Amino acid sequence: MNYKVGIVSLGCAKNQVDAEMLLYTLKKHDFVIVNDPADADAVIVNTCGFIESAKQESIDEIIELGKLKQEGTIKCIIVTGCLAERYKDEIKKQLYEVDSVVGIGANSNIADIVRDTLEGKTRESFPDKICLPLEGGRILSTPPYTAYLKVAEGCDNCCSYCAIPLIRGKFRSRQPDDIIREAEMLAKRGVKELNVIAQDTTRYGEDLFGSPYLAKLLKRICKIDGFKWIRVLYCYPDRITDELIDTIATEEKIVKYLDIPLQHCNKEILNNMNRRGSYESLTALINKIRSKIPDVIFRSTFITGFPGETEEQFEELAKFAAEVKFQRLGCFPYSAEEDTEAALMPEQIDDEIKQKRADIIMNHQQSVMAAFCESLIGKEIEVLVEGYDKLAECFFGRSYADSPEVDGCVFFTCGEKKPKAGDFVSVTITDYMGCDPIGEYNRTIVC
Repeated sequence: MNYKVGIVSLGCAKNQVDAEMLLYTLKKHDFVIVNDPADADAVIVNTCGFIESAKQESIDEIIELGKLKQEGTIKCIIVTGCLAERYKDEIKKQLYEVDSVVGIGANSNIADIVRDTLEGKTRESFPDKICLPLEGGRILSTPPYTAYLKVAEGCDNCCSYCAIPLIRGKFRSRQPDDIIREAEMLAKRGVKELNVIAQDTTRYGEDLFGSPYLAKLLKRICKIDGFKWIRVLYCYPDRITDELIDTIATEEKIVKYLDIPLQHCNKEILNNMNRRGSYESLTALINKIRSKIPDVIFRSTFITGFPGETEEQFEELAKFAAEVKFQRLGCFPYSAEEDTEAALMPEQIDDEIKQKRADIIMNHQQSVMAAFCESLIGKEIEVLVEGYDKLAECFFGRSYADSPEVDGCVFFTCGEKKPKAGDFVSVTITDYMGCDPIGEYNRTIVC
């Protein structure tokens, strides 16, 4: 019997790549893949367990699927991913809806696990995290013109607030030749925008070669025909080398967009986070990058209310954000995660204060983003078309300043010639709404 399987994947793009590999493995073993979980015999929930809100989202999804199971719409629920890896003993005890719970090291055995579960043999399997396959086929869940390329797994940074090293294990890079083969395959399948990811992308290659290898890898990827945009995500500030900056500056295919999760700028807070840097060093890094890449777009994330953060230290962070003017910024109140060093620190800060501080920075960020949109008015920019908004009666897409799923869109009207999803078009910006530019279509760009 060819059972039907659906996957619900939550959390980050790295988790999404894992889900795409699971889909490929299942299809290879003659399962029928369905997009709607309600059409499936078995549903796999590829969970996120990074922070409290992500954990709750995973739990809520499992509970909702449990209702379908109660109704007889689906037969079983299998939970994998970060939440399963982190709370393997608690999930089946507390979530009666779940039939099998498996860790990320069991991903290569997912076909047997699903088949056993459907036949009434519940599974609990937690091989070593290092068993998580880094190589293998994928069924892309992104639109056909864009894809993620995961170059490494795990993390060695051991930030005091973060549970990722506990969940995903030590940092381990893929071999460059394997990455290039996968990138070539994606290009042949029509991918035009390649998003290079890892937990710490800038650490890539250190474990293989003894020094960062990302810049060299990017140069090799840039030689592959087919890609128009190559975007580098999750760059840690202390590993952004001059070689990497020069590579981003000079390689035409690499979009001038840097995602640098800074978290804070105060030296003492960063030290307590087990991170390096200071107001002065981070400002110097940003200025150096801007001097070499004048049109660079910066995305970052901040944490407010880290244990012991004083009002003065928060004000330093707010001043830093106001001076640097990140075009893209997310600010989040500190979340105390079990089994992390920071959760045990004294001087935990009240939730209301943490949230208020985050709101202050994000309220100011609205004016920064509005100013950025204002600066685009009258300019002709390149946009990757993603679709047509029937309600707004216009097309939408993303510029190089917009990372998939996390940033905004560019909306534009069009005459008789209608572009299609995956086209690159020229748009003249005439206005903006909220933080999204609005413009008029000029022409389609031949790639």
